[in-house]
Amino acid sequence: MKNAGIKLVCLFLLSTFITVTAYSQYNWRLSKDKDGIKVYESEINNSNFKSIKVECVLPGTYDKLMAILSDVSRHKDWVFHSKTSNILKRNSPYDFYYYTETSMPWPMSNRDAVVHLTMNRDSLNRFLKVTATGVPNFIAEKNGKVRVPRSSVNWYVTMPSATSINIVYTFEADPGGSMPAWLVNMFADKGPYESFKKLSSILK
Repeated sequence: MKNAGIKLVCLFLLSTFITVTAYSQYNWRLSKDKDGIKVYESEINNSNFKSIKVECVLPGTYDKLMAILSDVSRHKDWVFHSKTSNILKRNSPYDFYYYTETSMPWPMSNRDAVVHLTMNRDSLNRFLKVTATGVPNFIAEKNGKVRVPRSSVNWYVTMPSATSINIVYTFEADPGGSMPAWLVNMFADKGPYESFKKLSSILK
Protein backbone atom coordinates (compact mmCIF):
# COMPACT_ATOMS: atom_id res chain seq x y z
CA MET A 1 0.00 0.00 0.00
CA LYS A 2 2.85 2.39 0.86
CA ASN A 3 4.59 1.83 -2.44
CA ALA A 4 1.34 2.36 -4.31
CA GLY A 5 0.71 5.52 -2.36
CA ILE A 6 4.08 6.96 -3.29
CA LYS A 7 3.38 6.42 -6.94
CA LEU A 8 0.06 8.22 -6.71
CA VAL A 9 1.76 11.58 -6.37
CA CYS A 10 2.96 11.40 -9.95
CA LEU A 11 -0.50 12.70 -10.83
CA PHE A 12 0.43 16.07 -9.52
CA LEU A 13 3.43 16.31 -11.87
CA LEU A 14 1.74 15.95 -15.20
CA SER A 15 2.19 19.57 -15.59
CA THR A 16 -1.17 19.74 -14.92
CA PHE A 17 -2.55 23.16 -13.32
CA ILE A 18 -5.53 27.13 -11.01
CA THR A 19 -2.78 29.71 -11.26
CA VAL A 20 -1.94 30.63 -7.68
CA THR A 21 -1.78 34.40 -7.27
CA ALA A 22 -3.28 34.99 -3.83
CA TYR A 23 -0.77 33.37 -1.49
CA SER A 24 -2.57 34.80 1.55
CA GLN A 25 -5.22 32.09 1.22
CA TYR A 26 -2.59 29.38 1.77
CA ASN A 27 -1.01 28.27 5.02
CA TRP A 28 2.22 26.77 3.74
CA ARG A 29 4.01 24.21 5.91
CA LEU A 30 7.51 23.02 5.06
CA SER A 31 7.33 19.30 4.31
CA LYS A 32 10.74 18.54 2.78
CA ASP A 33 14.04 20.45 2.61
CA LYS A 34 16.74 18.48 0.82
CA ASP A 35 19.37 19.15 -1.85
CA GLY A 36 18.36 22.81 -1.94
CA ILE A 37 14.76 21.90 -2.82
CA LYS A 38 12.05 23.00 -0.40
CA VAL A 39 8.58 21.48 -0.70
CA TYR A 40 5.64 23.04 1.14
CA GLU A 41 2.09 21.78 1.63
CA SER A 42 -1.15 23.61 2.37
CA GLU A 43 -4.77 22.66 2.95
CA ILE A 44 -7.09 24.41 0.50
CA ASN A 45 -10.75 25.25 0.42
CA ASN A 46 -13.18 23.06 -1.53
CA SER A 47 -10.70 20.22 -1.99
CA ASN A 48 -9.53 17.23 0.03
CA PHE A 49 -6.18 17.27 -1.77
CA LYS A 50 -3.31 19.44 -0.60
CA SER A 51 -1.77 22.25 -2.61
CA ILE A 52 2.00 22.03 -3.11
CA LYS A 53 4.68 24.69 -3.47
CA VAL A 54 8.30 24.14 -4.44
CA GLU A 55 11.07 26.72 -3.97
CA CYS A 56 14.58 26.18 -5.27
CA VAL A 57 17.54 27.79 -7.01
CA LEU A 58 18.85 25.66 -9.88
CA PRO A 59 21.65 26.07 -12.39
CA GLY A 60 20.44 27.30 -15.75
CA THR A 61 18.79 30.15 -17.62
CA TYR A 62 15.34 31.11 -18.87
CA ASP A 63 16.22 29.75 -22.31
CA LYS A 64 17.30 26.37 -20.95
CA LEU A 65 14.19 25.95 -18.83
CA MET A 66 11.88 27.00 -21.66
CA ALA A 67 13.58 24.52 -24.00
CA ILE A 68 13.11 21.68 -21.51
CA LEU A 69 9.44 22.49 -20.94
CA SER A 70 8.86 22.76 -24.69
CA ASP A 71 10.45 19.35 -25.33
CA VAL A 72 7.28 17.55 -24.29
CA SER A 73 8.29 14.10 -25.54
CA ARG A 74 11.17 14.11 -23.04
CA HIS A 75 9.14 15.06 -19.97
CA LYS A 76 9.33 11.38 -19.04
CA ASP A 77 13.06 11.91 -18.40
CA TRP A 78 12.40 14.10 -15.38
CA VAL A 79 8.69 14.29 -14.45
CA PHE A 80 7.97 11.77 -11.70
CA HIS A 81 6.57 8.52 -13.15
CA SER A 82 5.58 10.14 -16.43
CA LYS A 83 5.08 7.39 -19.02
CA THR A 84 4.56 9.40 -22.19
CA SER A 85 3.73 12.91 -23.42
CA ASN A 86 3.05 14.34 -26.85
CA ILE A 87 1.96 17.61 -28.44
CA LEU A 88 -1.68 17.85 -29.50
CA LYS A 89 -1.79 21.42 -30.78
CA ARG A 90 0.87 24.12 -30.95
CA ASN A 91 -0.27 27.74 -31.18
CA SER A 92 3.29 29.02 -30.90
CA PRO A 93 6.63 27.74 -29.58
CA TYR A 94 5.53 28.76 -26.08
CA ASP A 95 1.78 28.15 -26.22
CA PHE A 96 0.63 24.59 -26.78
CA TYR A 97 -1.63 21.74 -25.69
CA TYR A 98 -0.20 18.33 -24.85
CA TYR A 99 -1.31 14.91 -23.68
CA THR A 100 0.47 13.12 -20.86
CA GLU A 101 0.06 9.72 -19.21
CA THR A 102 1.30 8.68 -15.77
CA SER A 103 2.09 5.09 -14.81
CA MET A 104 0.21 3.64 -11.86
CA PRO A 105 0.83 0.35 -10.02
CA TRP A 106 -1.48 -2.57 -10.80
CA PRO A 107 -4.42 -2.89 -10.29
CA MET A 108 -4.92 0.87 -10.58
CA SER A 109 -5.55 2.43 -13.98
CA ASN A 110 -3.00 4.87 -15.38
CA ARG A 111 -3.98 8.53 -15.17
CA ASP A 112 -3.85 10.86 -18.13
CA ALA A 113 -4.35 14.58 -18.67
CA VAL A 114 -4.50 17.21 -21.38
CA VAL A 115 -2.61 20.36 -20.46
CA HIS A 116 -2.54 23.86 -21.92
CA LEU A 117 0.91 25.29 -21.26
CA THR A 118 1.96 28.90 -21.84
CA MET A 119 5.28 30.63 -21.16
CA ASN A 120 5.50 34.41 -20.82
CA ARG A 121 8.90 36.06 -20.51
CA ASP A 122 9.17 39.64 -19.34
CA SER A 123 10.56 41.92 -22.08
CA LEU A 124 13.19 43.20 -19.63
CA ASN A 125 14.14 39.67 -18.53
CA ARG A 126 13.00 40.34 -14.97
CA PHE A 127 10.93 37.15 -14.76
CA LEU A 128 9.41 34.20 -16.57
CA LYS A 129 5.87 33.00 -15.87
CA VAL A 130 4.67 29.55 -16.87
CA THR A 131 1.13 28.28 -16.45
CA ALA A 132 -0.11 24.78 -17.20
CA THR A 133 -3.83 24.23 -16.87
CA GLY A 134 -5.70 20.96 -17.29
CA VAL A 135 -8.31 20.90 -20.05
CA PRO A 136 -9.83 17.43 -19.56
CA ASN A 137 -12.40 17.71 -22.36
CA PHE A 138 -9.94 18.75 -25.07
CA ILE A 139 -9.89 15.16 -26.41
CA ALA A 140 -12.04 12.12 -25.71
CA GLU A 141 -11.15 9.94 -22.75
CA LYS A 142 -9.12 6.83 -23.53
CA ASN A 143 -10.15 3.31 -22.62
CA GLY A 144 -8.37 1.92 -19.60
CA LYS A 145 -7.19 5.31 -18.32
CA VAL A 146 -8.65 7.76 -15.82
CA ARG A 147 -8.67 11.38 -16.98
CA VAL A 148 -7.45 13.89 -14.37
CA PRO A 149 -10.48 16.19 -13.96
CA ARG A 150 -8.72 19.25 -12.53
CA SER A 151 -5.13 20.41 -12.43
CA SER A 152 -3.30 23.71 -12.35
CA VAL A 153 0.32 24.80 -12.06
CA ASN A 154 2.11 28.11 -11.88
CA TRP A 155 5.84 28.76 -12.22
CA TYR A 156 7.36 32.12 -11.30
CA VAL A 157 11.03 32.19 -12.31
CA THR A 158 13.70 34.85 -11.81
CA MET A 159 17.45 34.87 -12.47
CA PRO A 160 19.49 35.90 -9.40
CA SER A 161 22.63 35.45 -11.49
CA ALA A 162 23.58 34.86 -15.12
CA THR A 163 23.86 31.12 -14.52
CA SER A 164 21.07 30.35 -12.04
CA ILE A 165 17.28 30.46 -11.85
CA ASN A 166 15.09 30.89 -8.78
CA ILE A 167 11.85 28.92 -9.09
CA VAL A 168 8.62 29.22 -7.15
CA TYR A 169 6.31 26.46 -8.38
CA THR A 170 2.78 25.83 -7.13
CA PHE A 171 0.21 23.26 -8.12
CA GLU A 172 -3.16 21.81 -7.26
CA ALA A 173 -4.89 18.77 -8.71
CA ASP A 174 -7.66 16.25 -8.30
CA PRO A 175 -6.42 12.85 -9.50
CA GLY A 176 -9.91 11.59 -10.29
CA GLY A 177 -11.24 8.11 -9.75
CA SER A 178 -11.58 6.68 -6.27
CA MET A 179 -8.16 7.46 -4.80
CA PRO A 180 -8.43 8.30 -1.08
CA ALA A 181 -7.23 11.83 -0.38
CA TRP A 182 -5.46 10.83 2.84
CA LEU A 183 -3.24 8.40 0.92
CA VAL A 184 -2.37 10.87 -1.83
CA ASN A 185 -1.63 13.60 0.72
CA MET A 186 0.61 11.29 2.71
CA PHE A 187 3.18 11.21 -0.10
CA ALA A 188 2.46 14.56 -1.74
CA ASP A 189 6.03 15.86 -1.36
CA LYS A 190 7.71 12.83 -2.98
CA GLY A 191 6.93 13.56 -6.64
CA PRO A 192 7.84 17.28 -6.61
CA TYR A 193 11.17 16.62 -4.92
CA GLU A 194 12.15 13.84 -7.32
CA SER A 195 11.11 15.86 -10.37
CA PHE A 196 13.02 18.99 -9.43
CA LYS A 197 16.08 16.97 -8.50
CA LYS A 198 16.12 15.47 -12.01
CA LEU A 199 15.33 18.85 -13.58
CA SER A 200 18.38 20.29 -11.84
CA SER A 201 20.62 17.65 -13.45
CA ILE A 202 19.19 18.29 -16.91
CA LEU A 203 19.63 22.06 -16.56
CA LYS A 204 23.35 21.77 -15.78
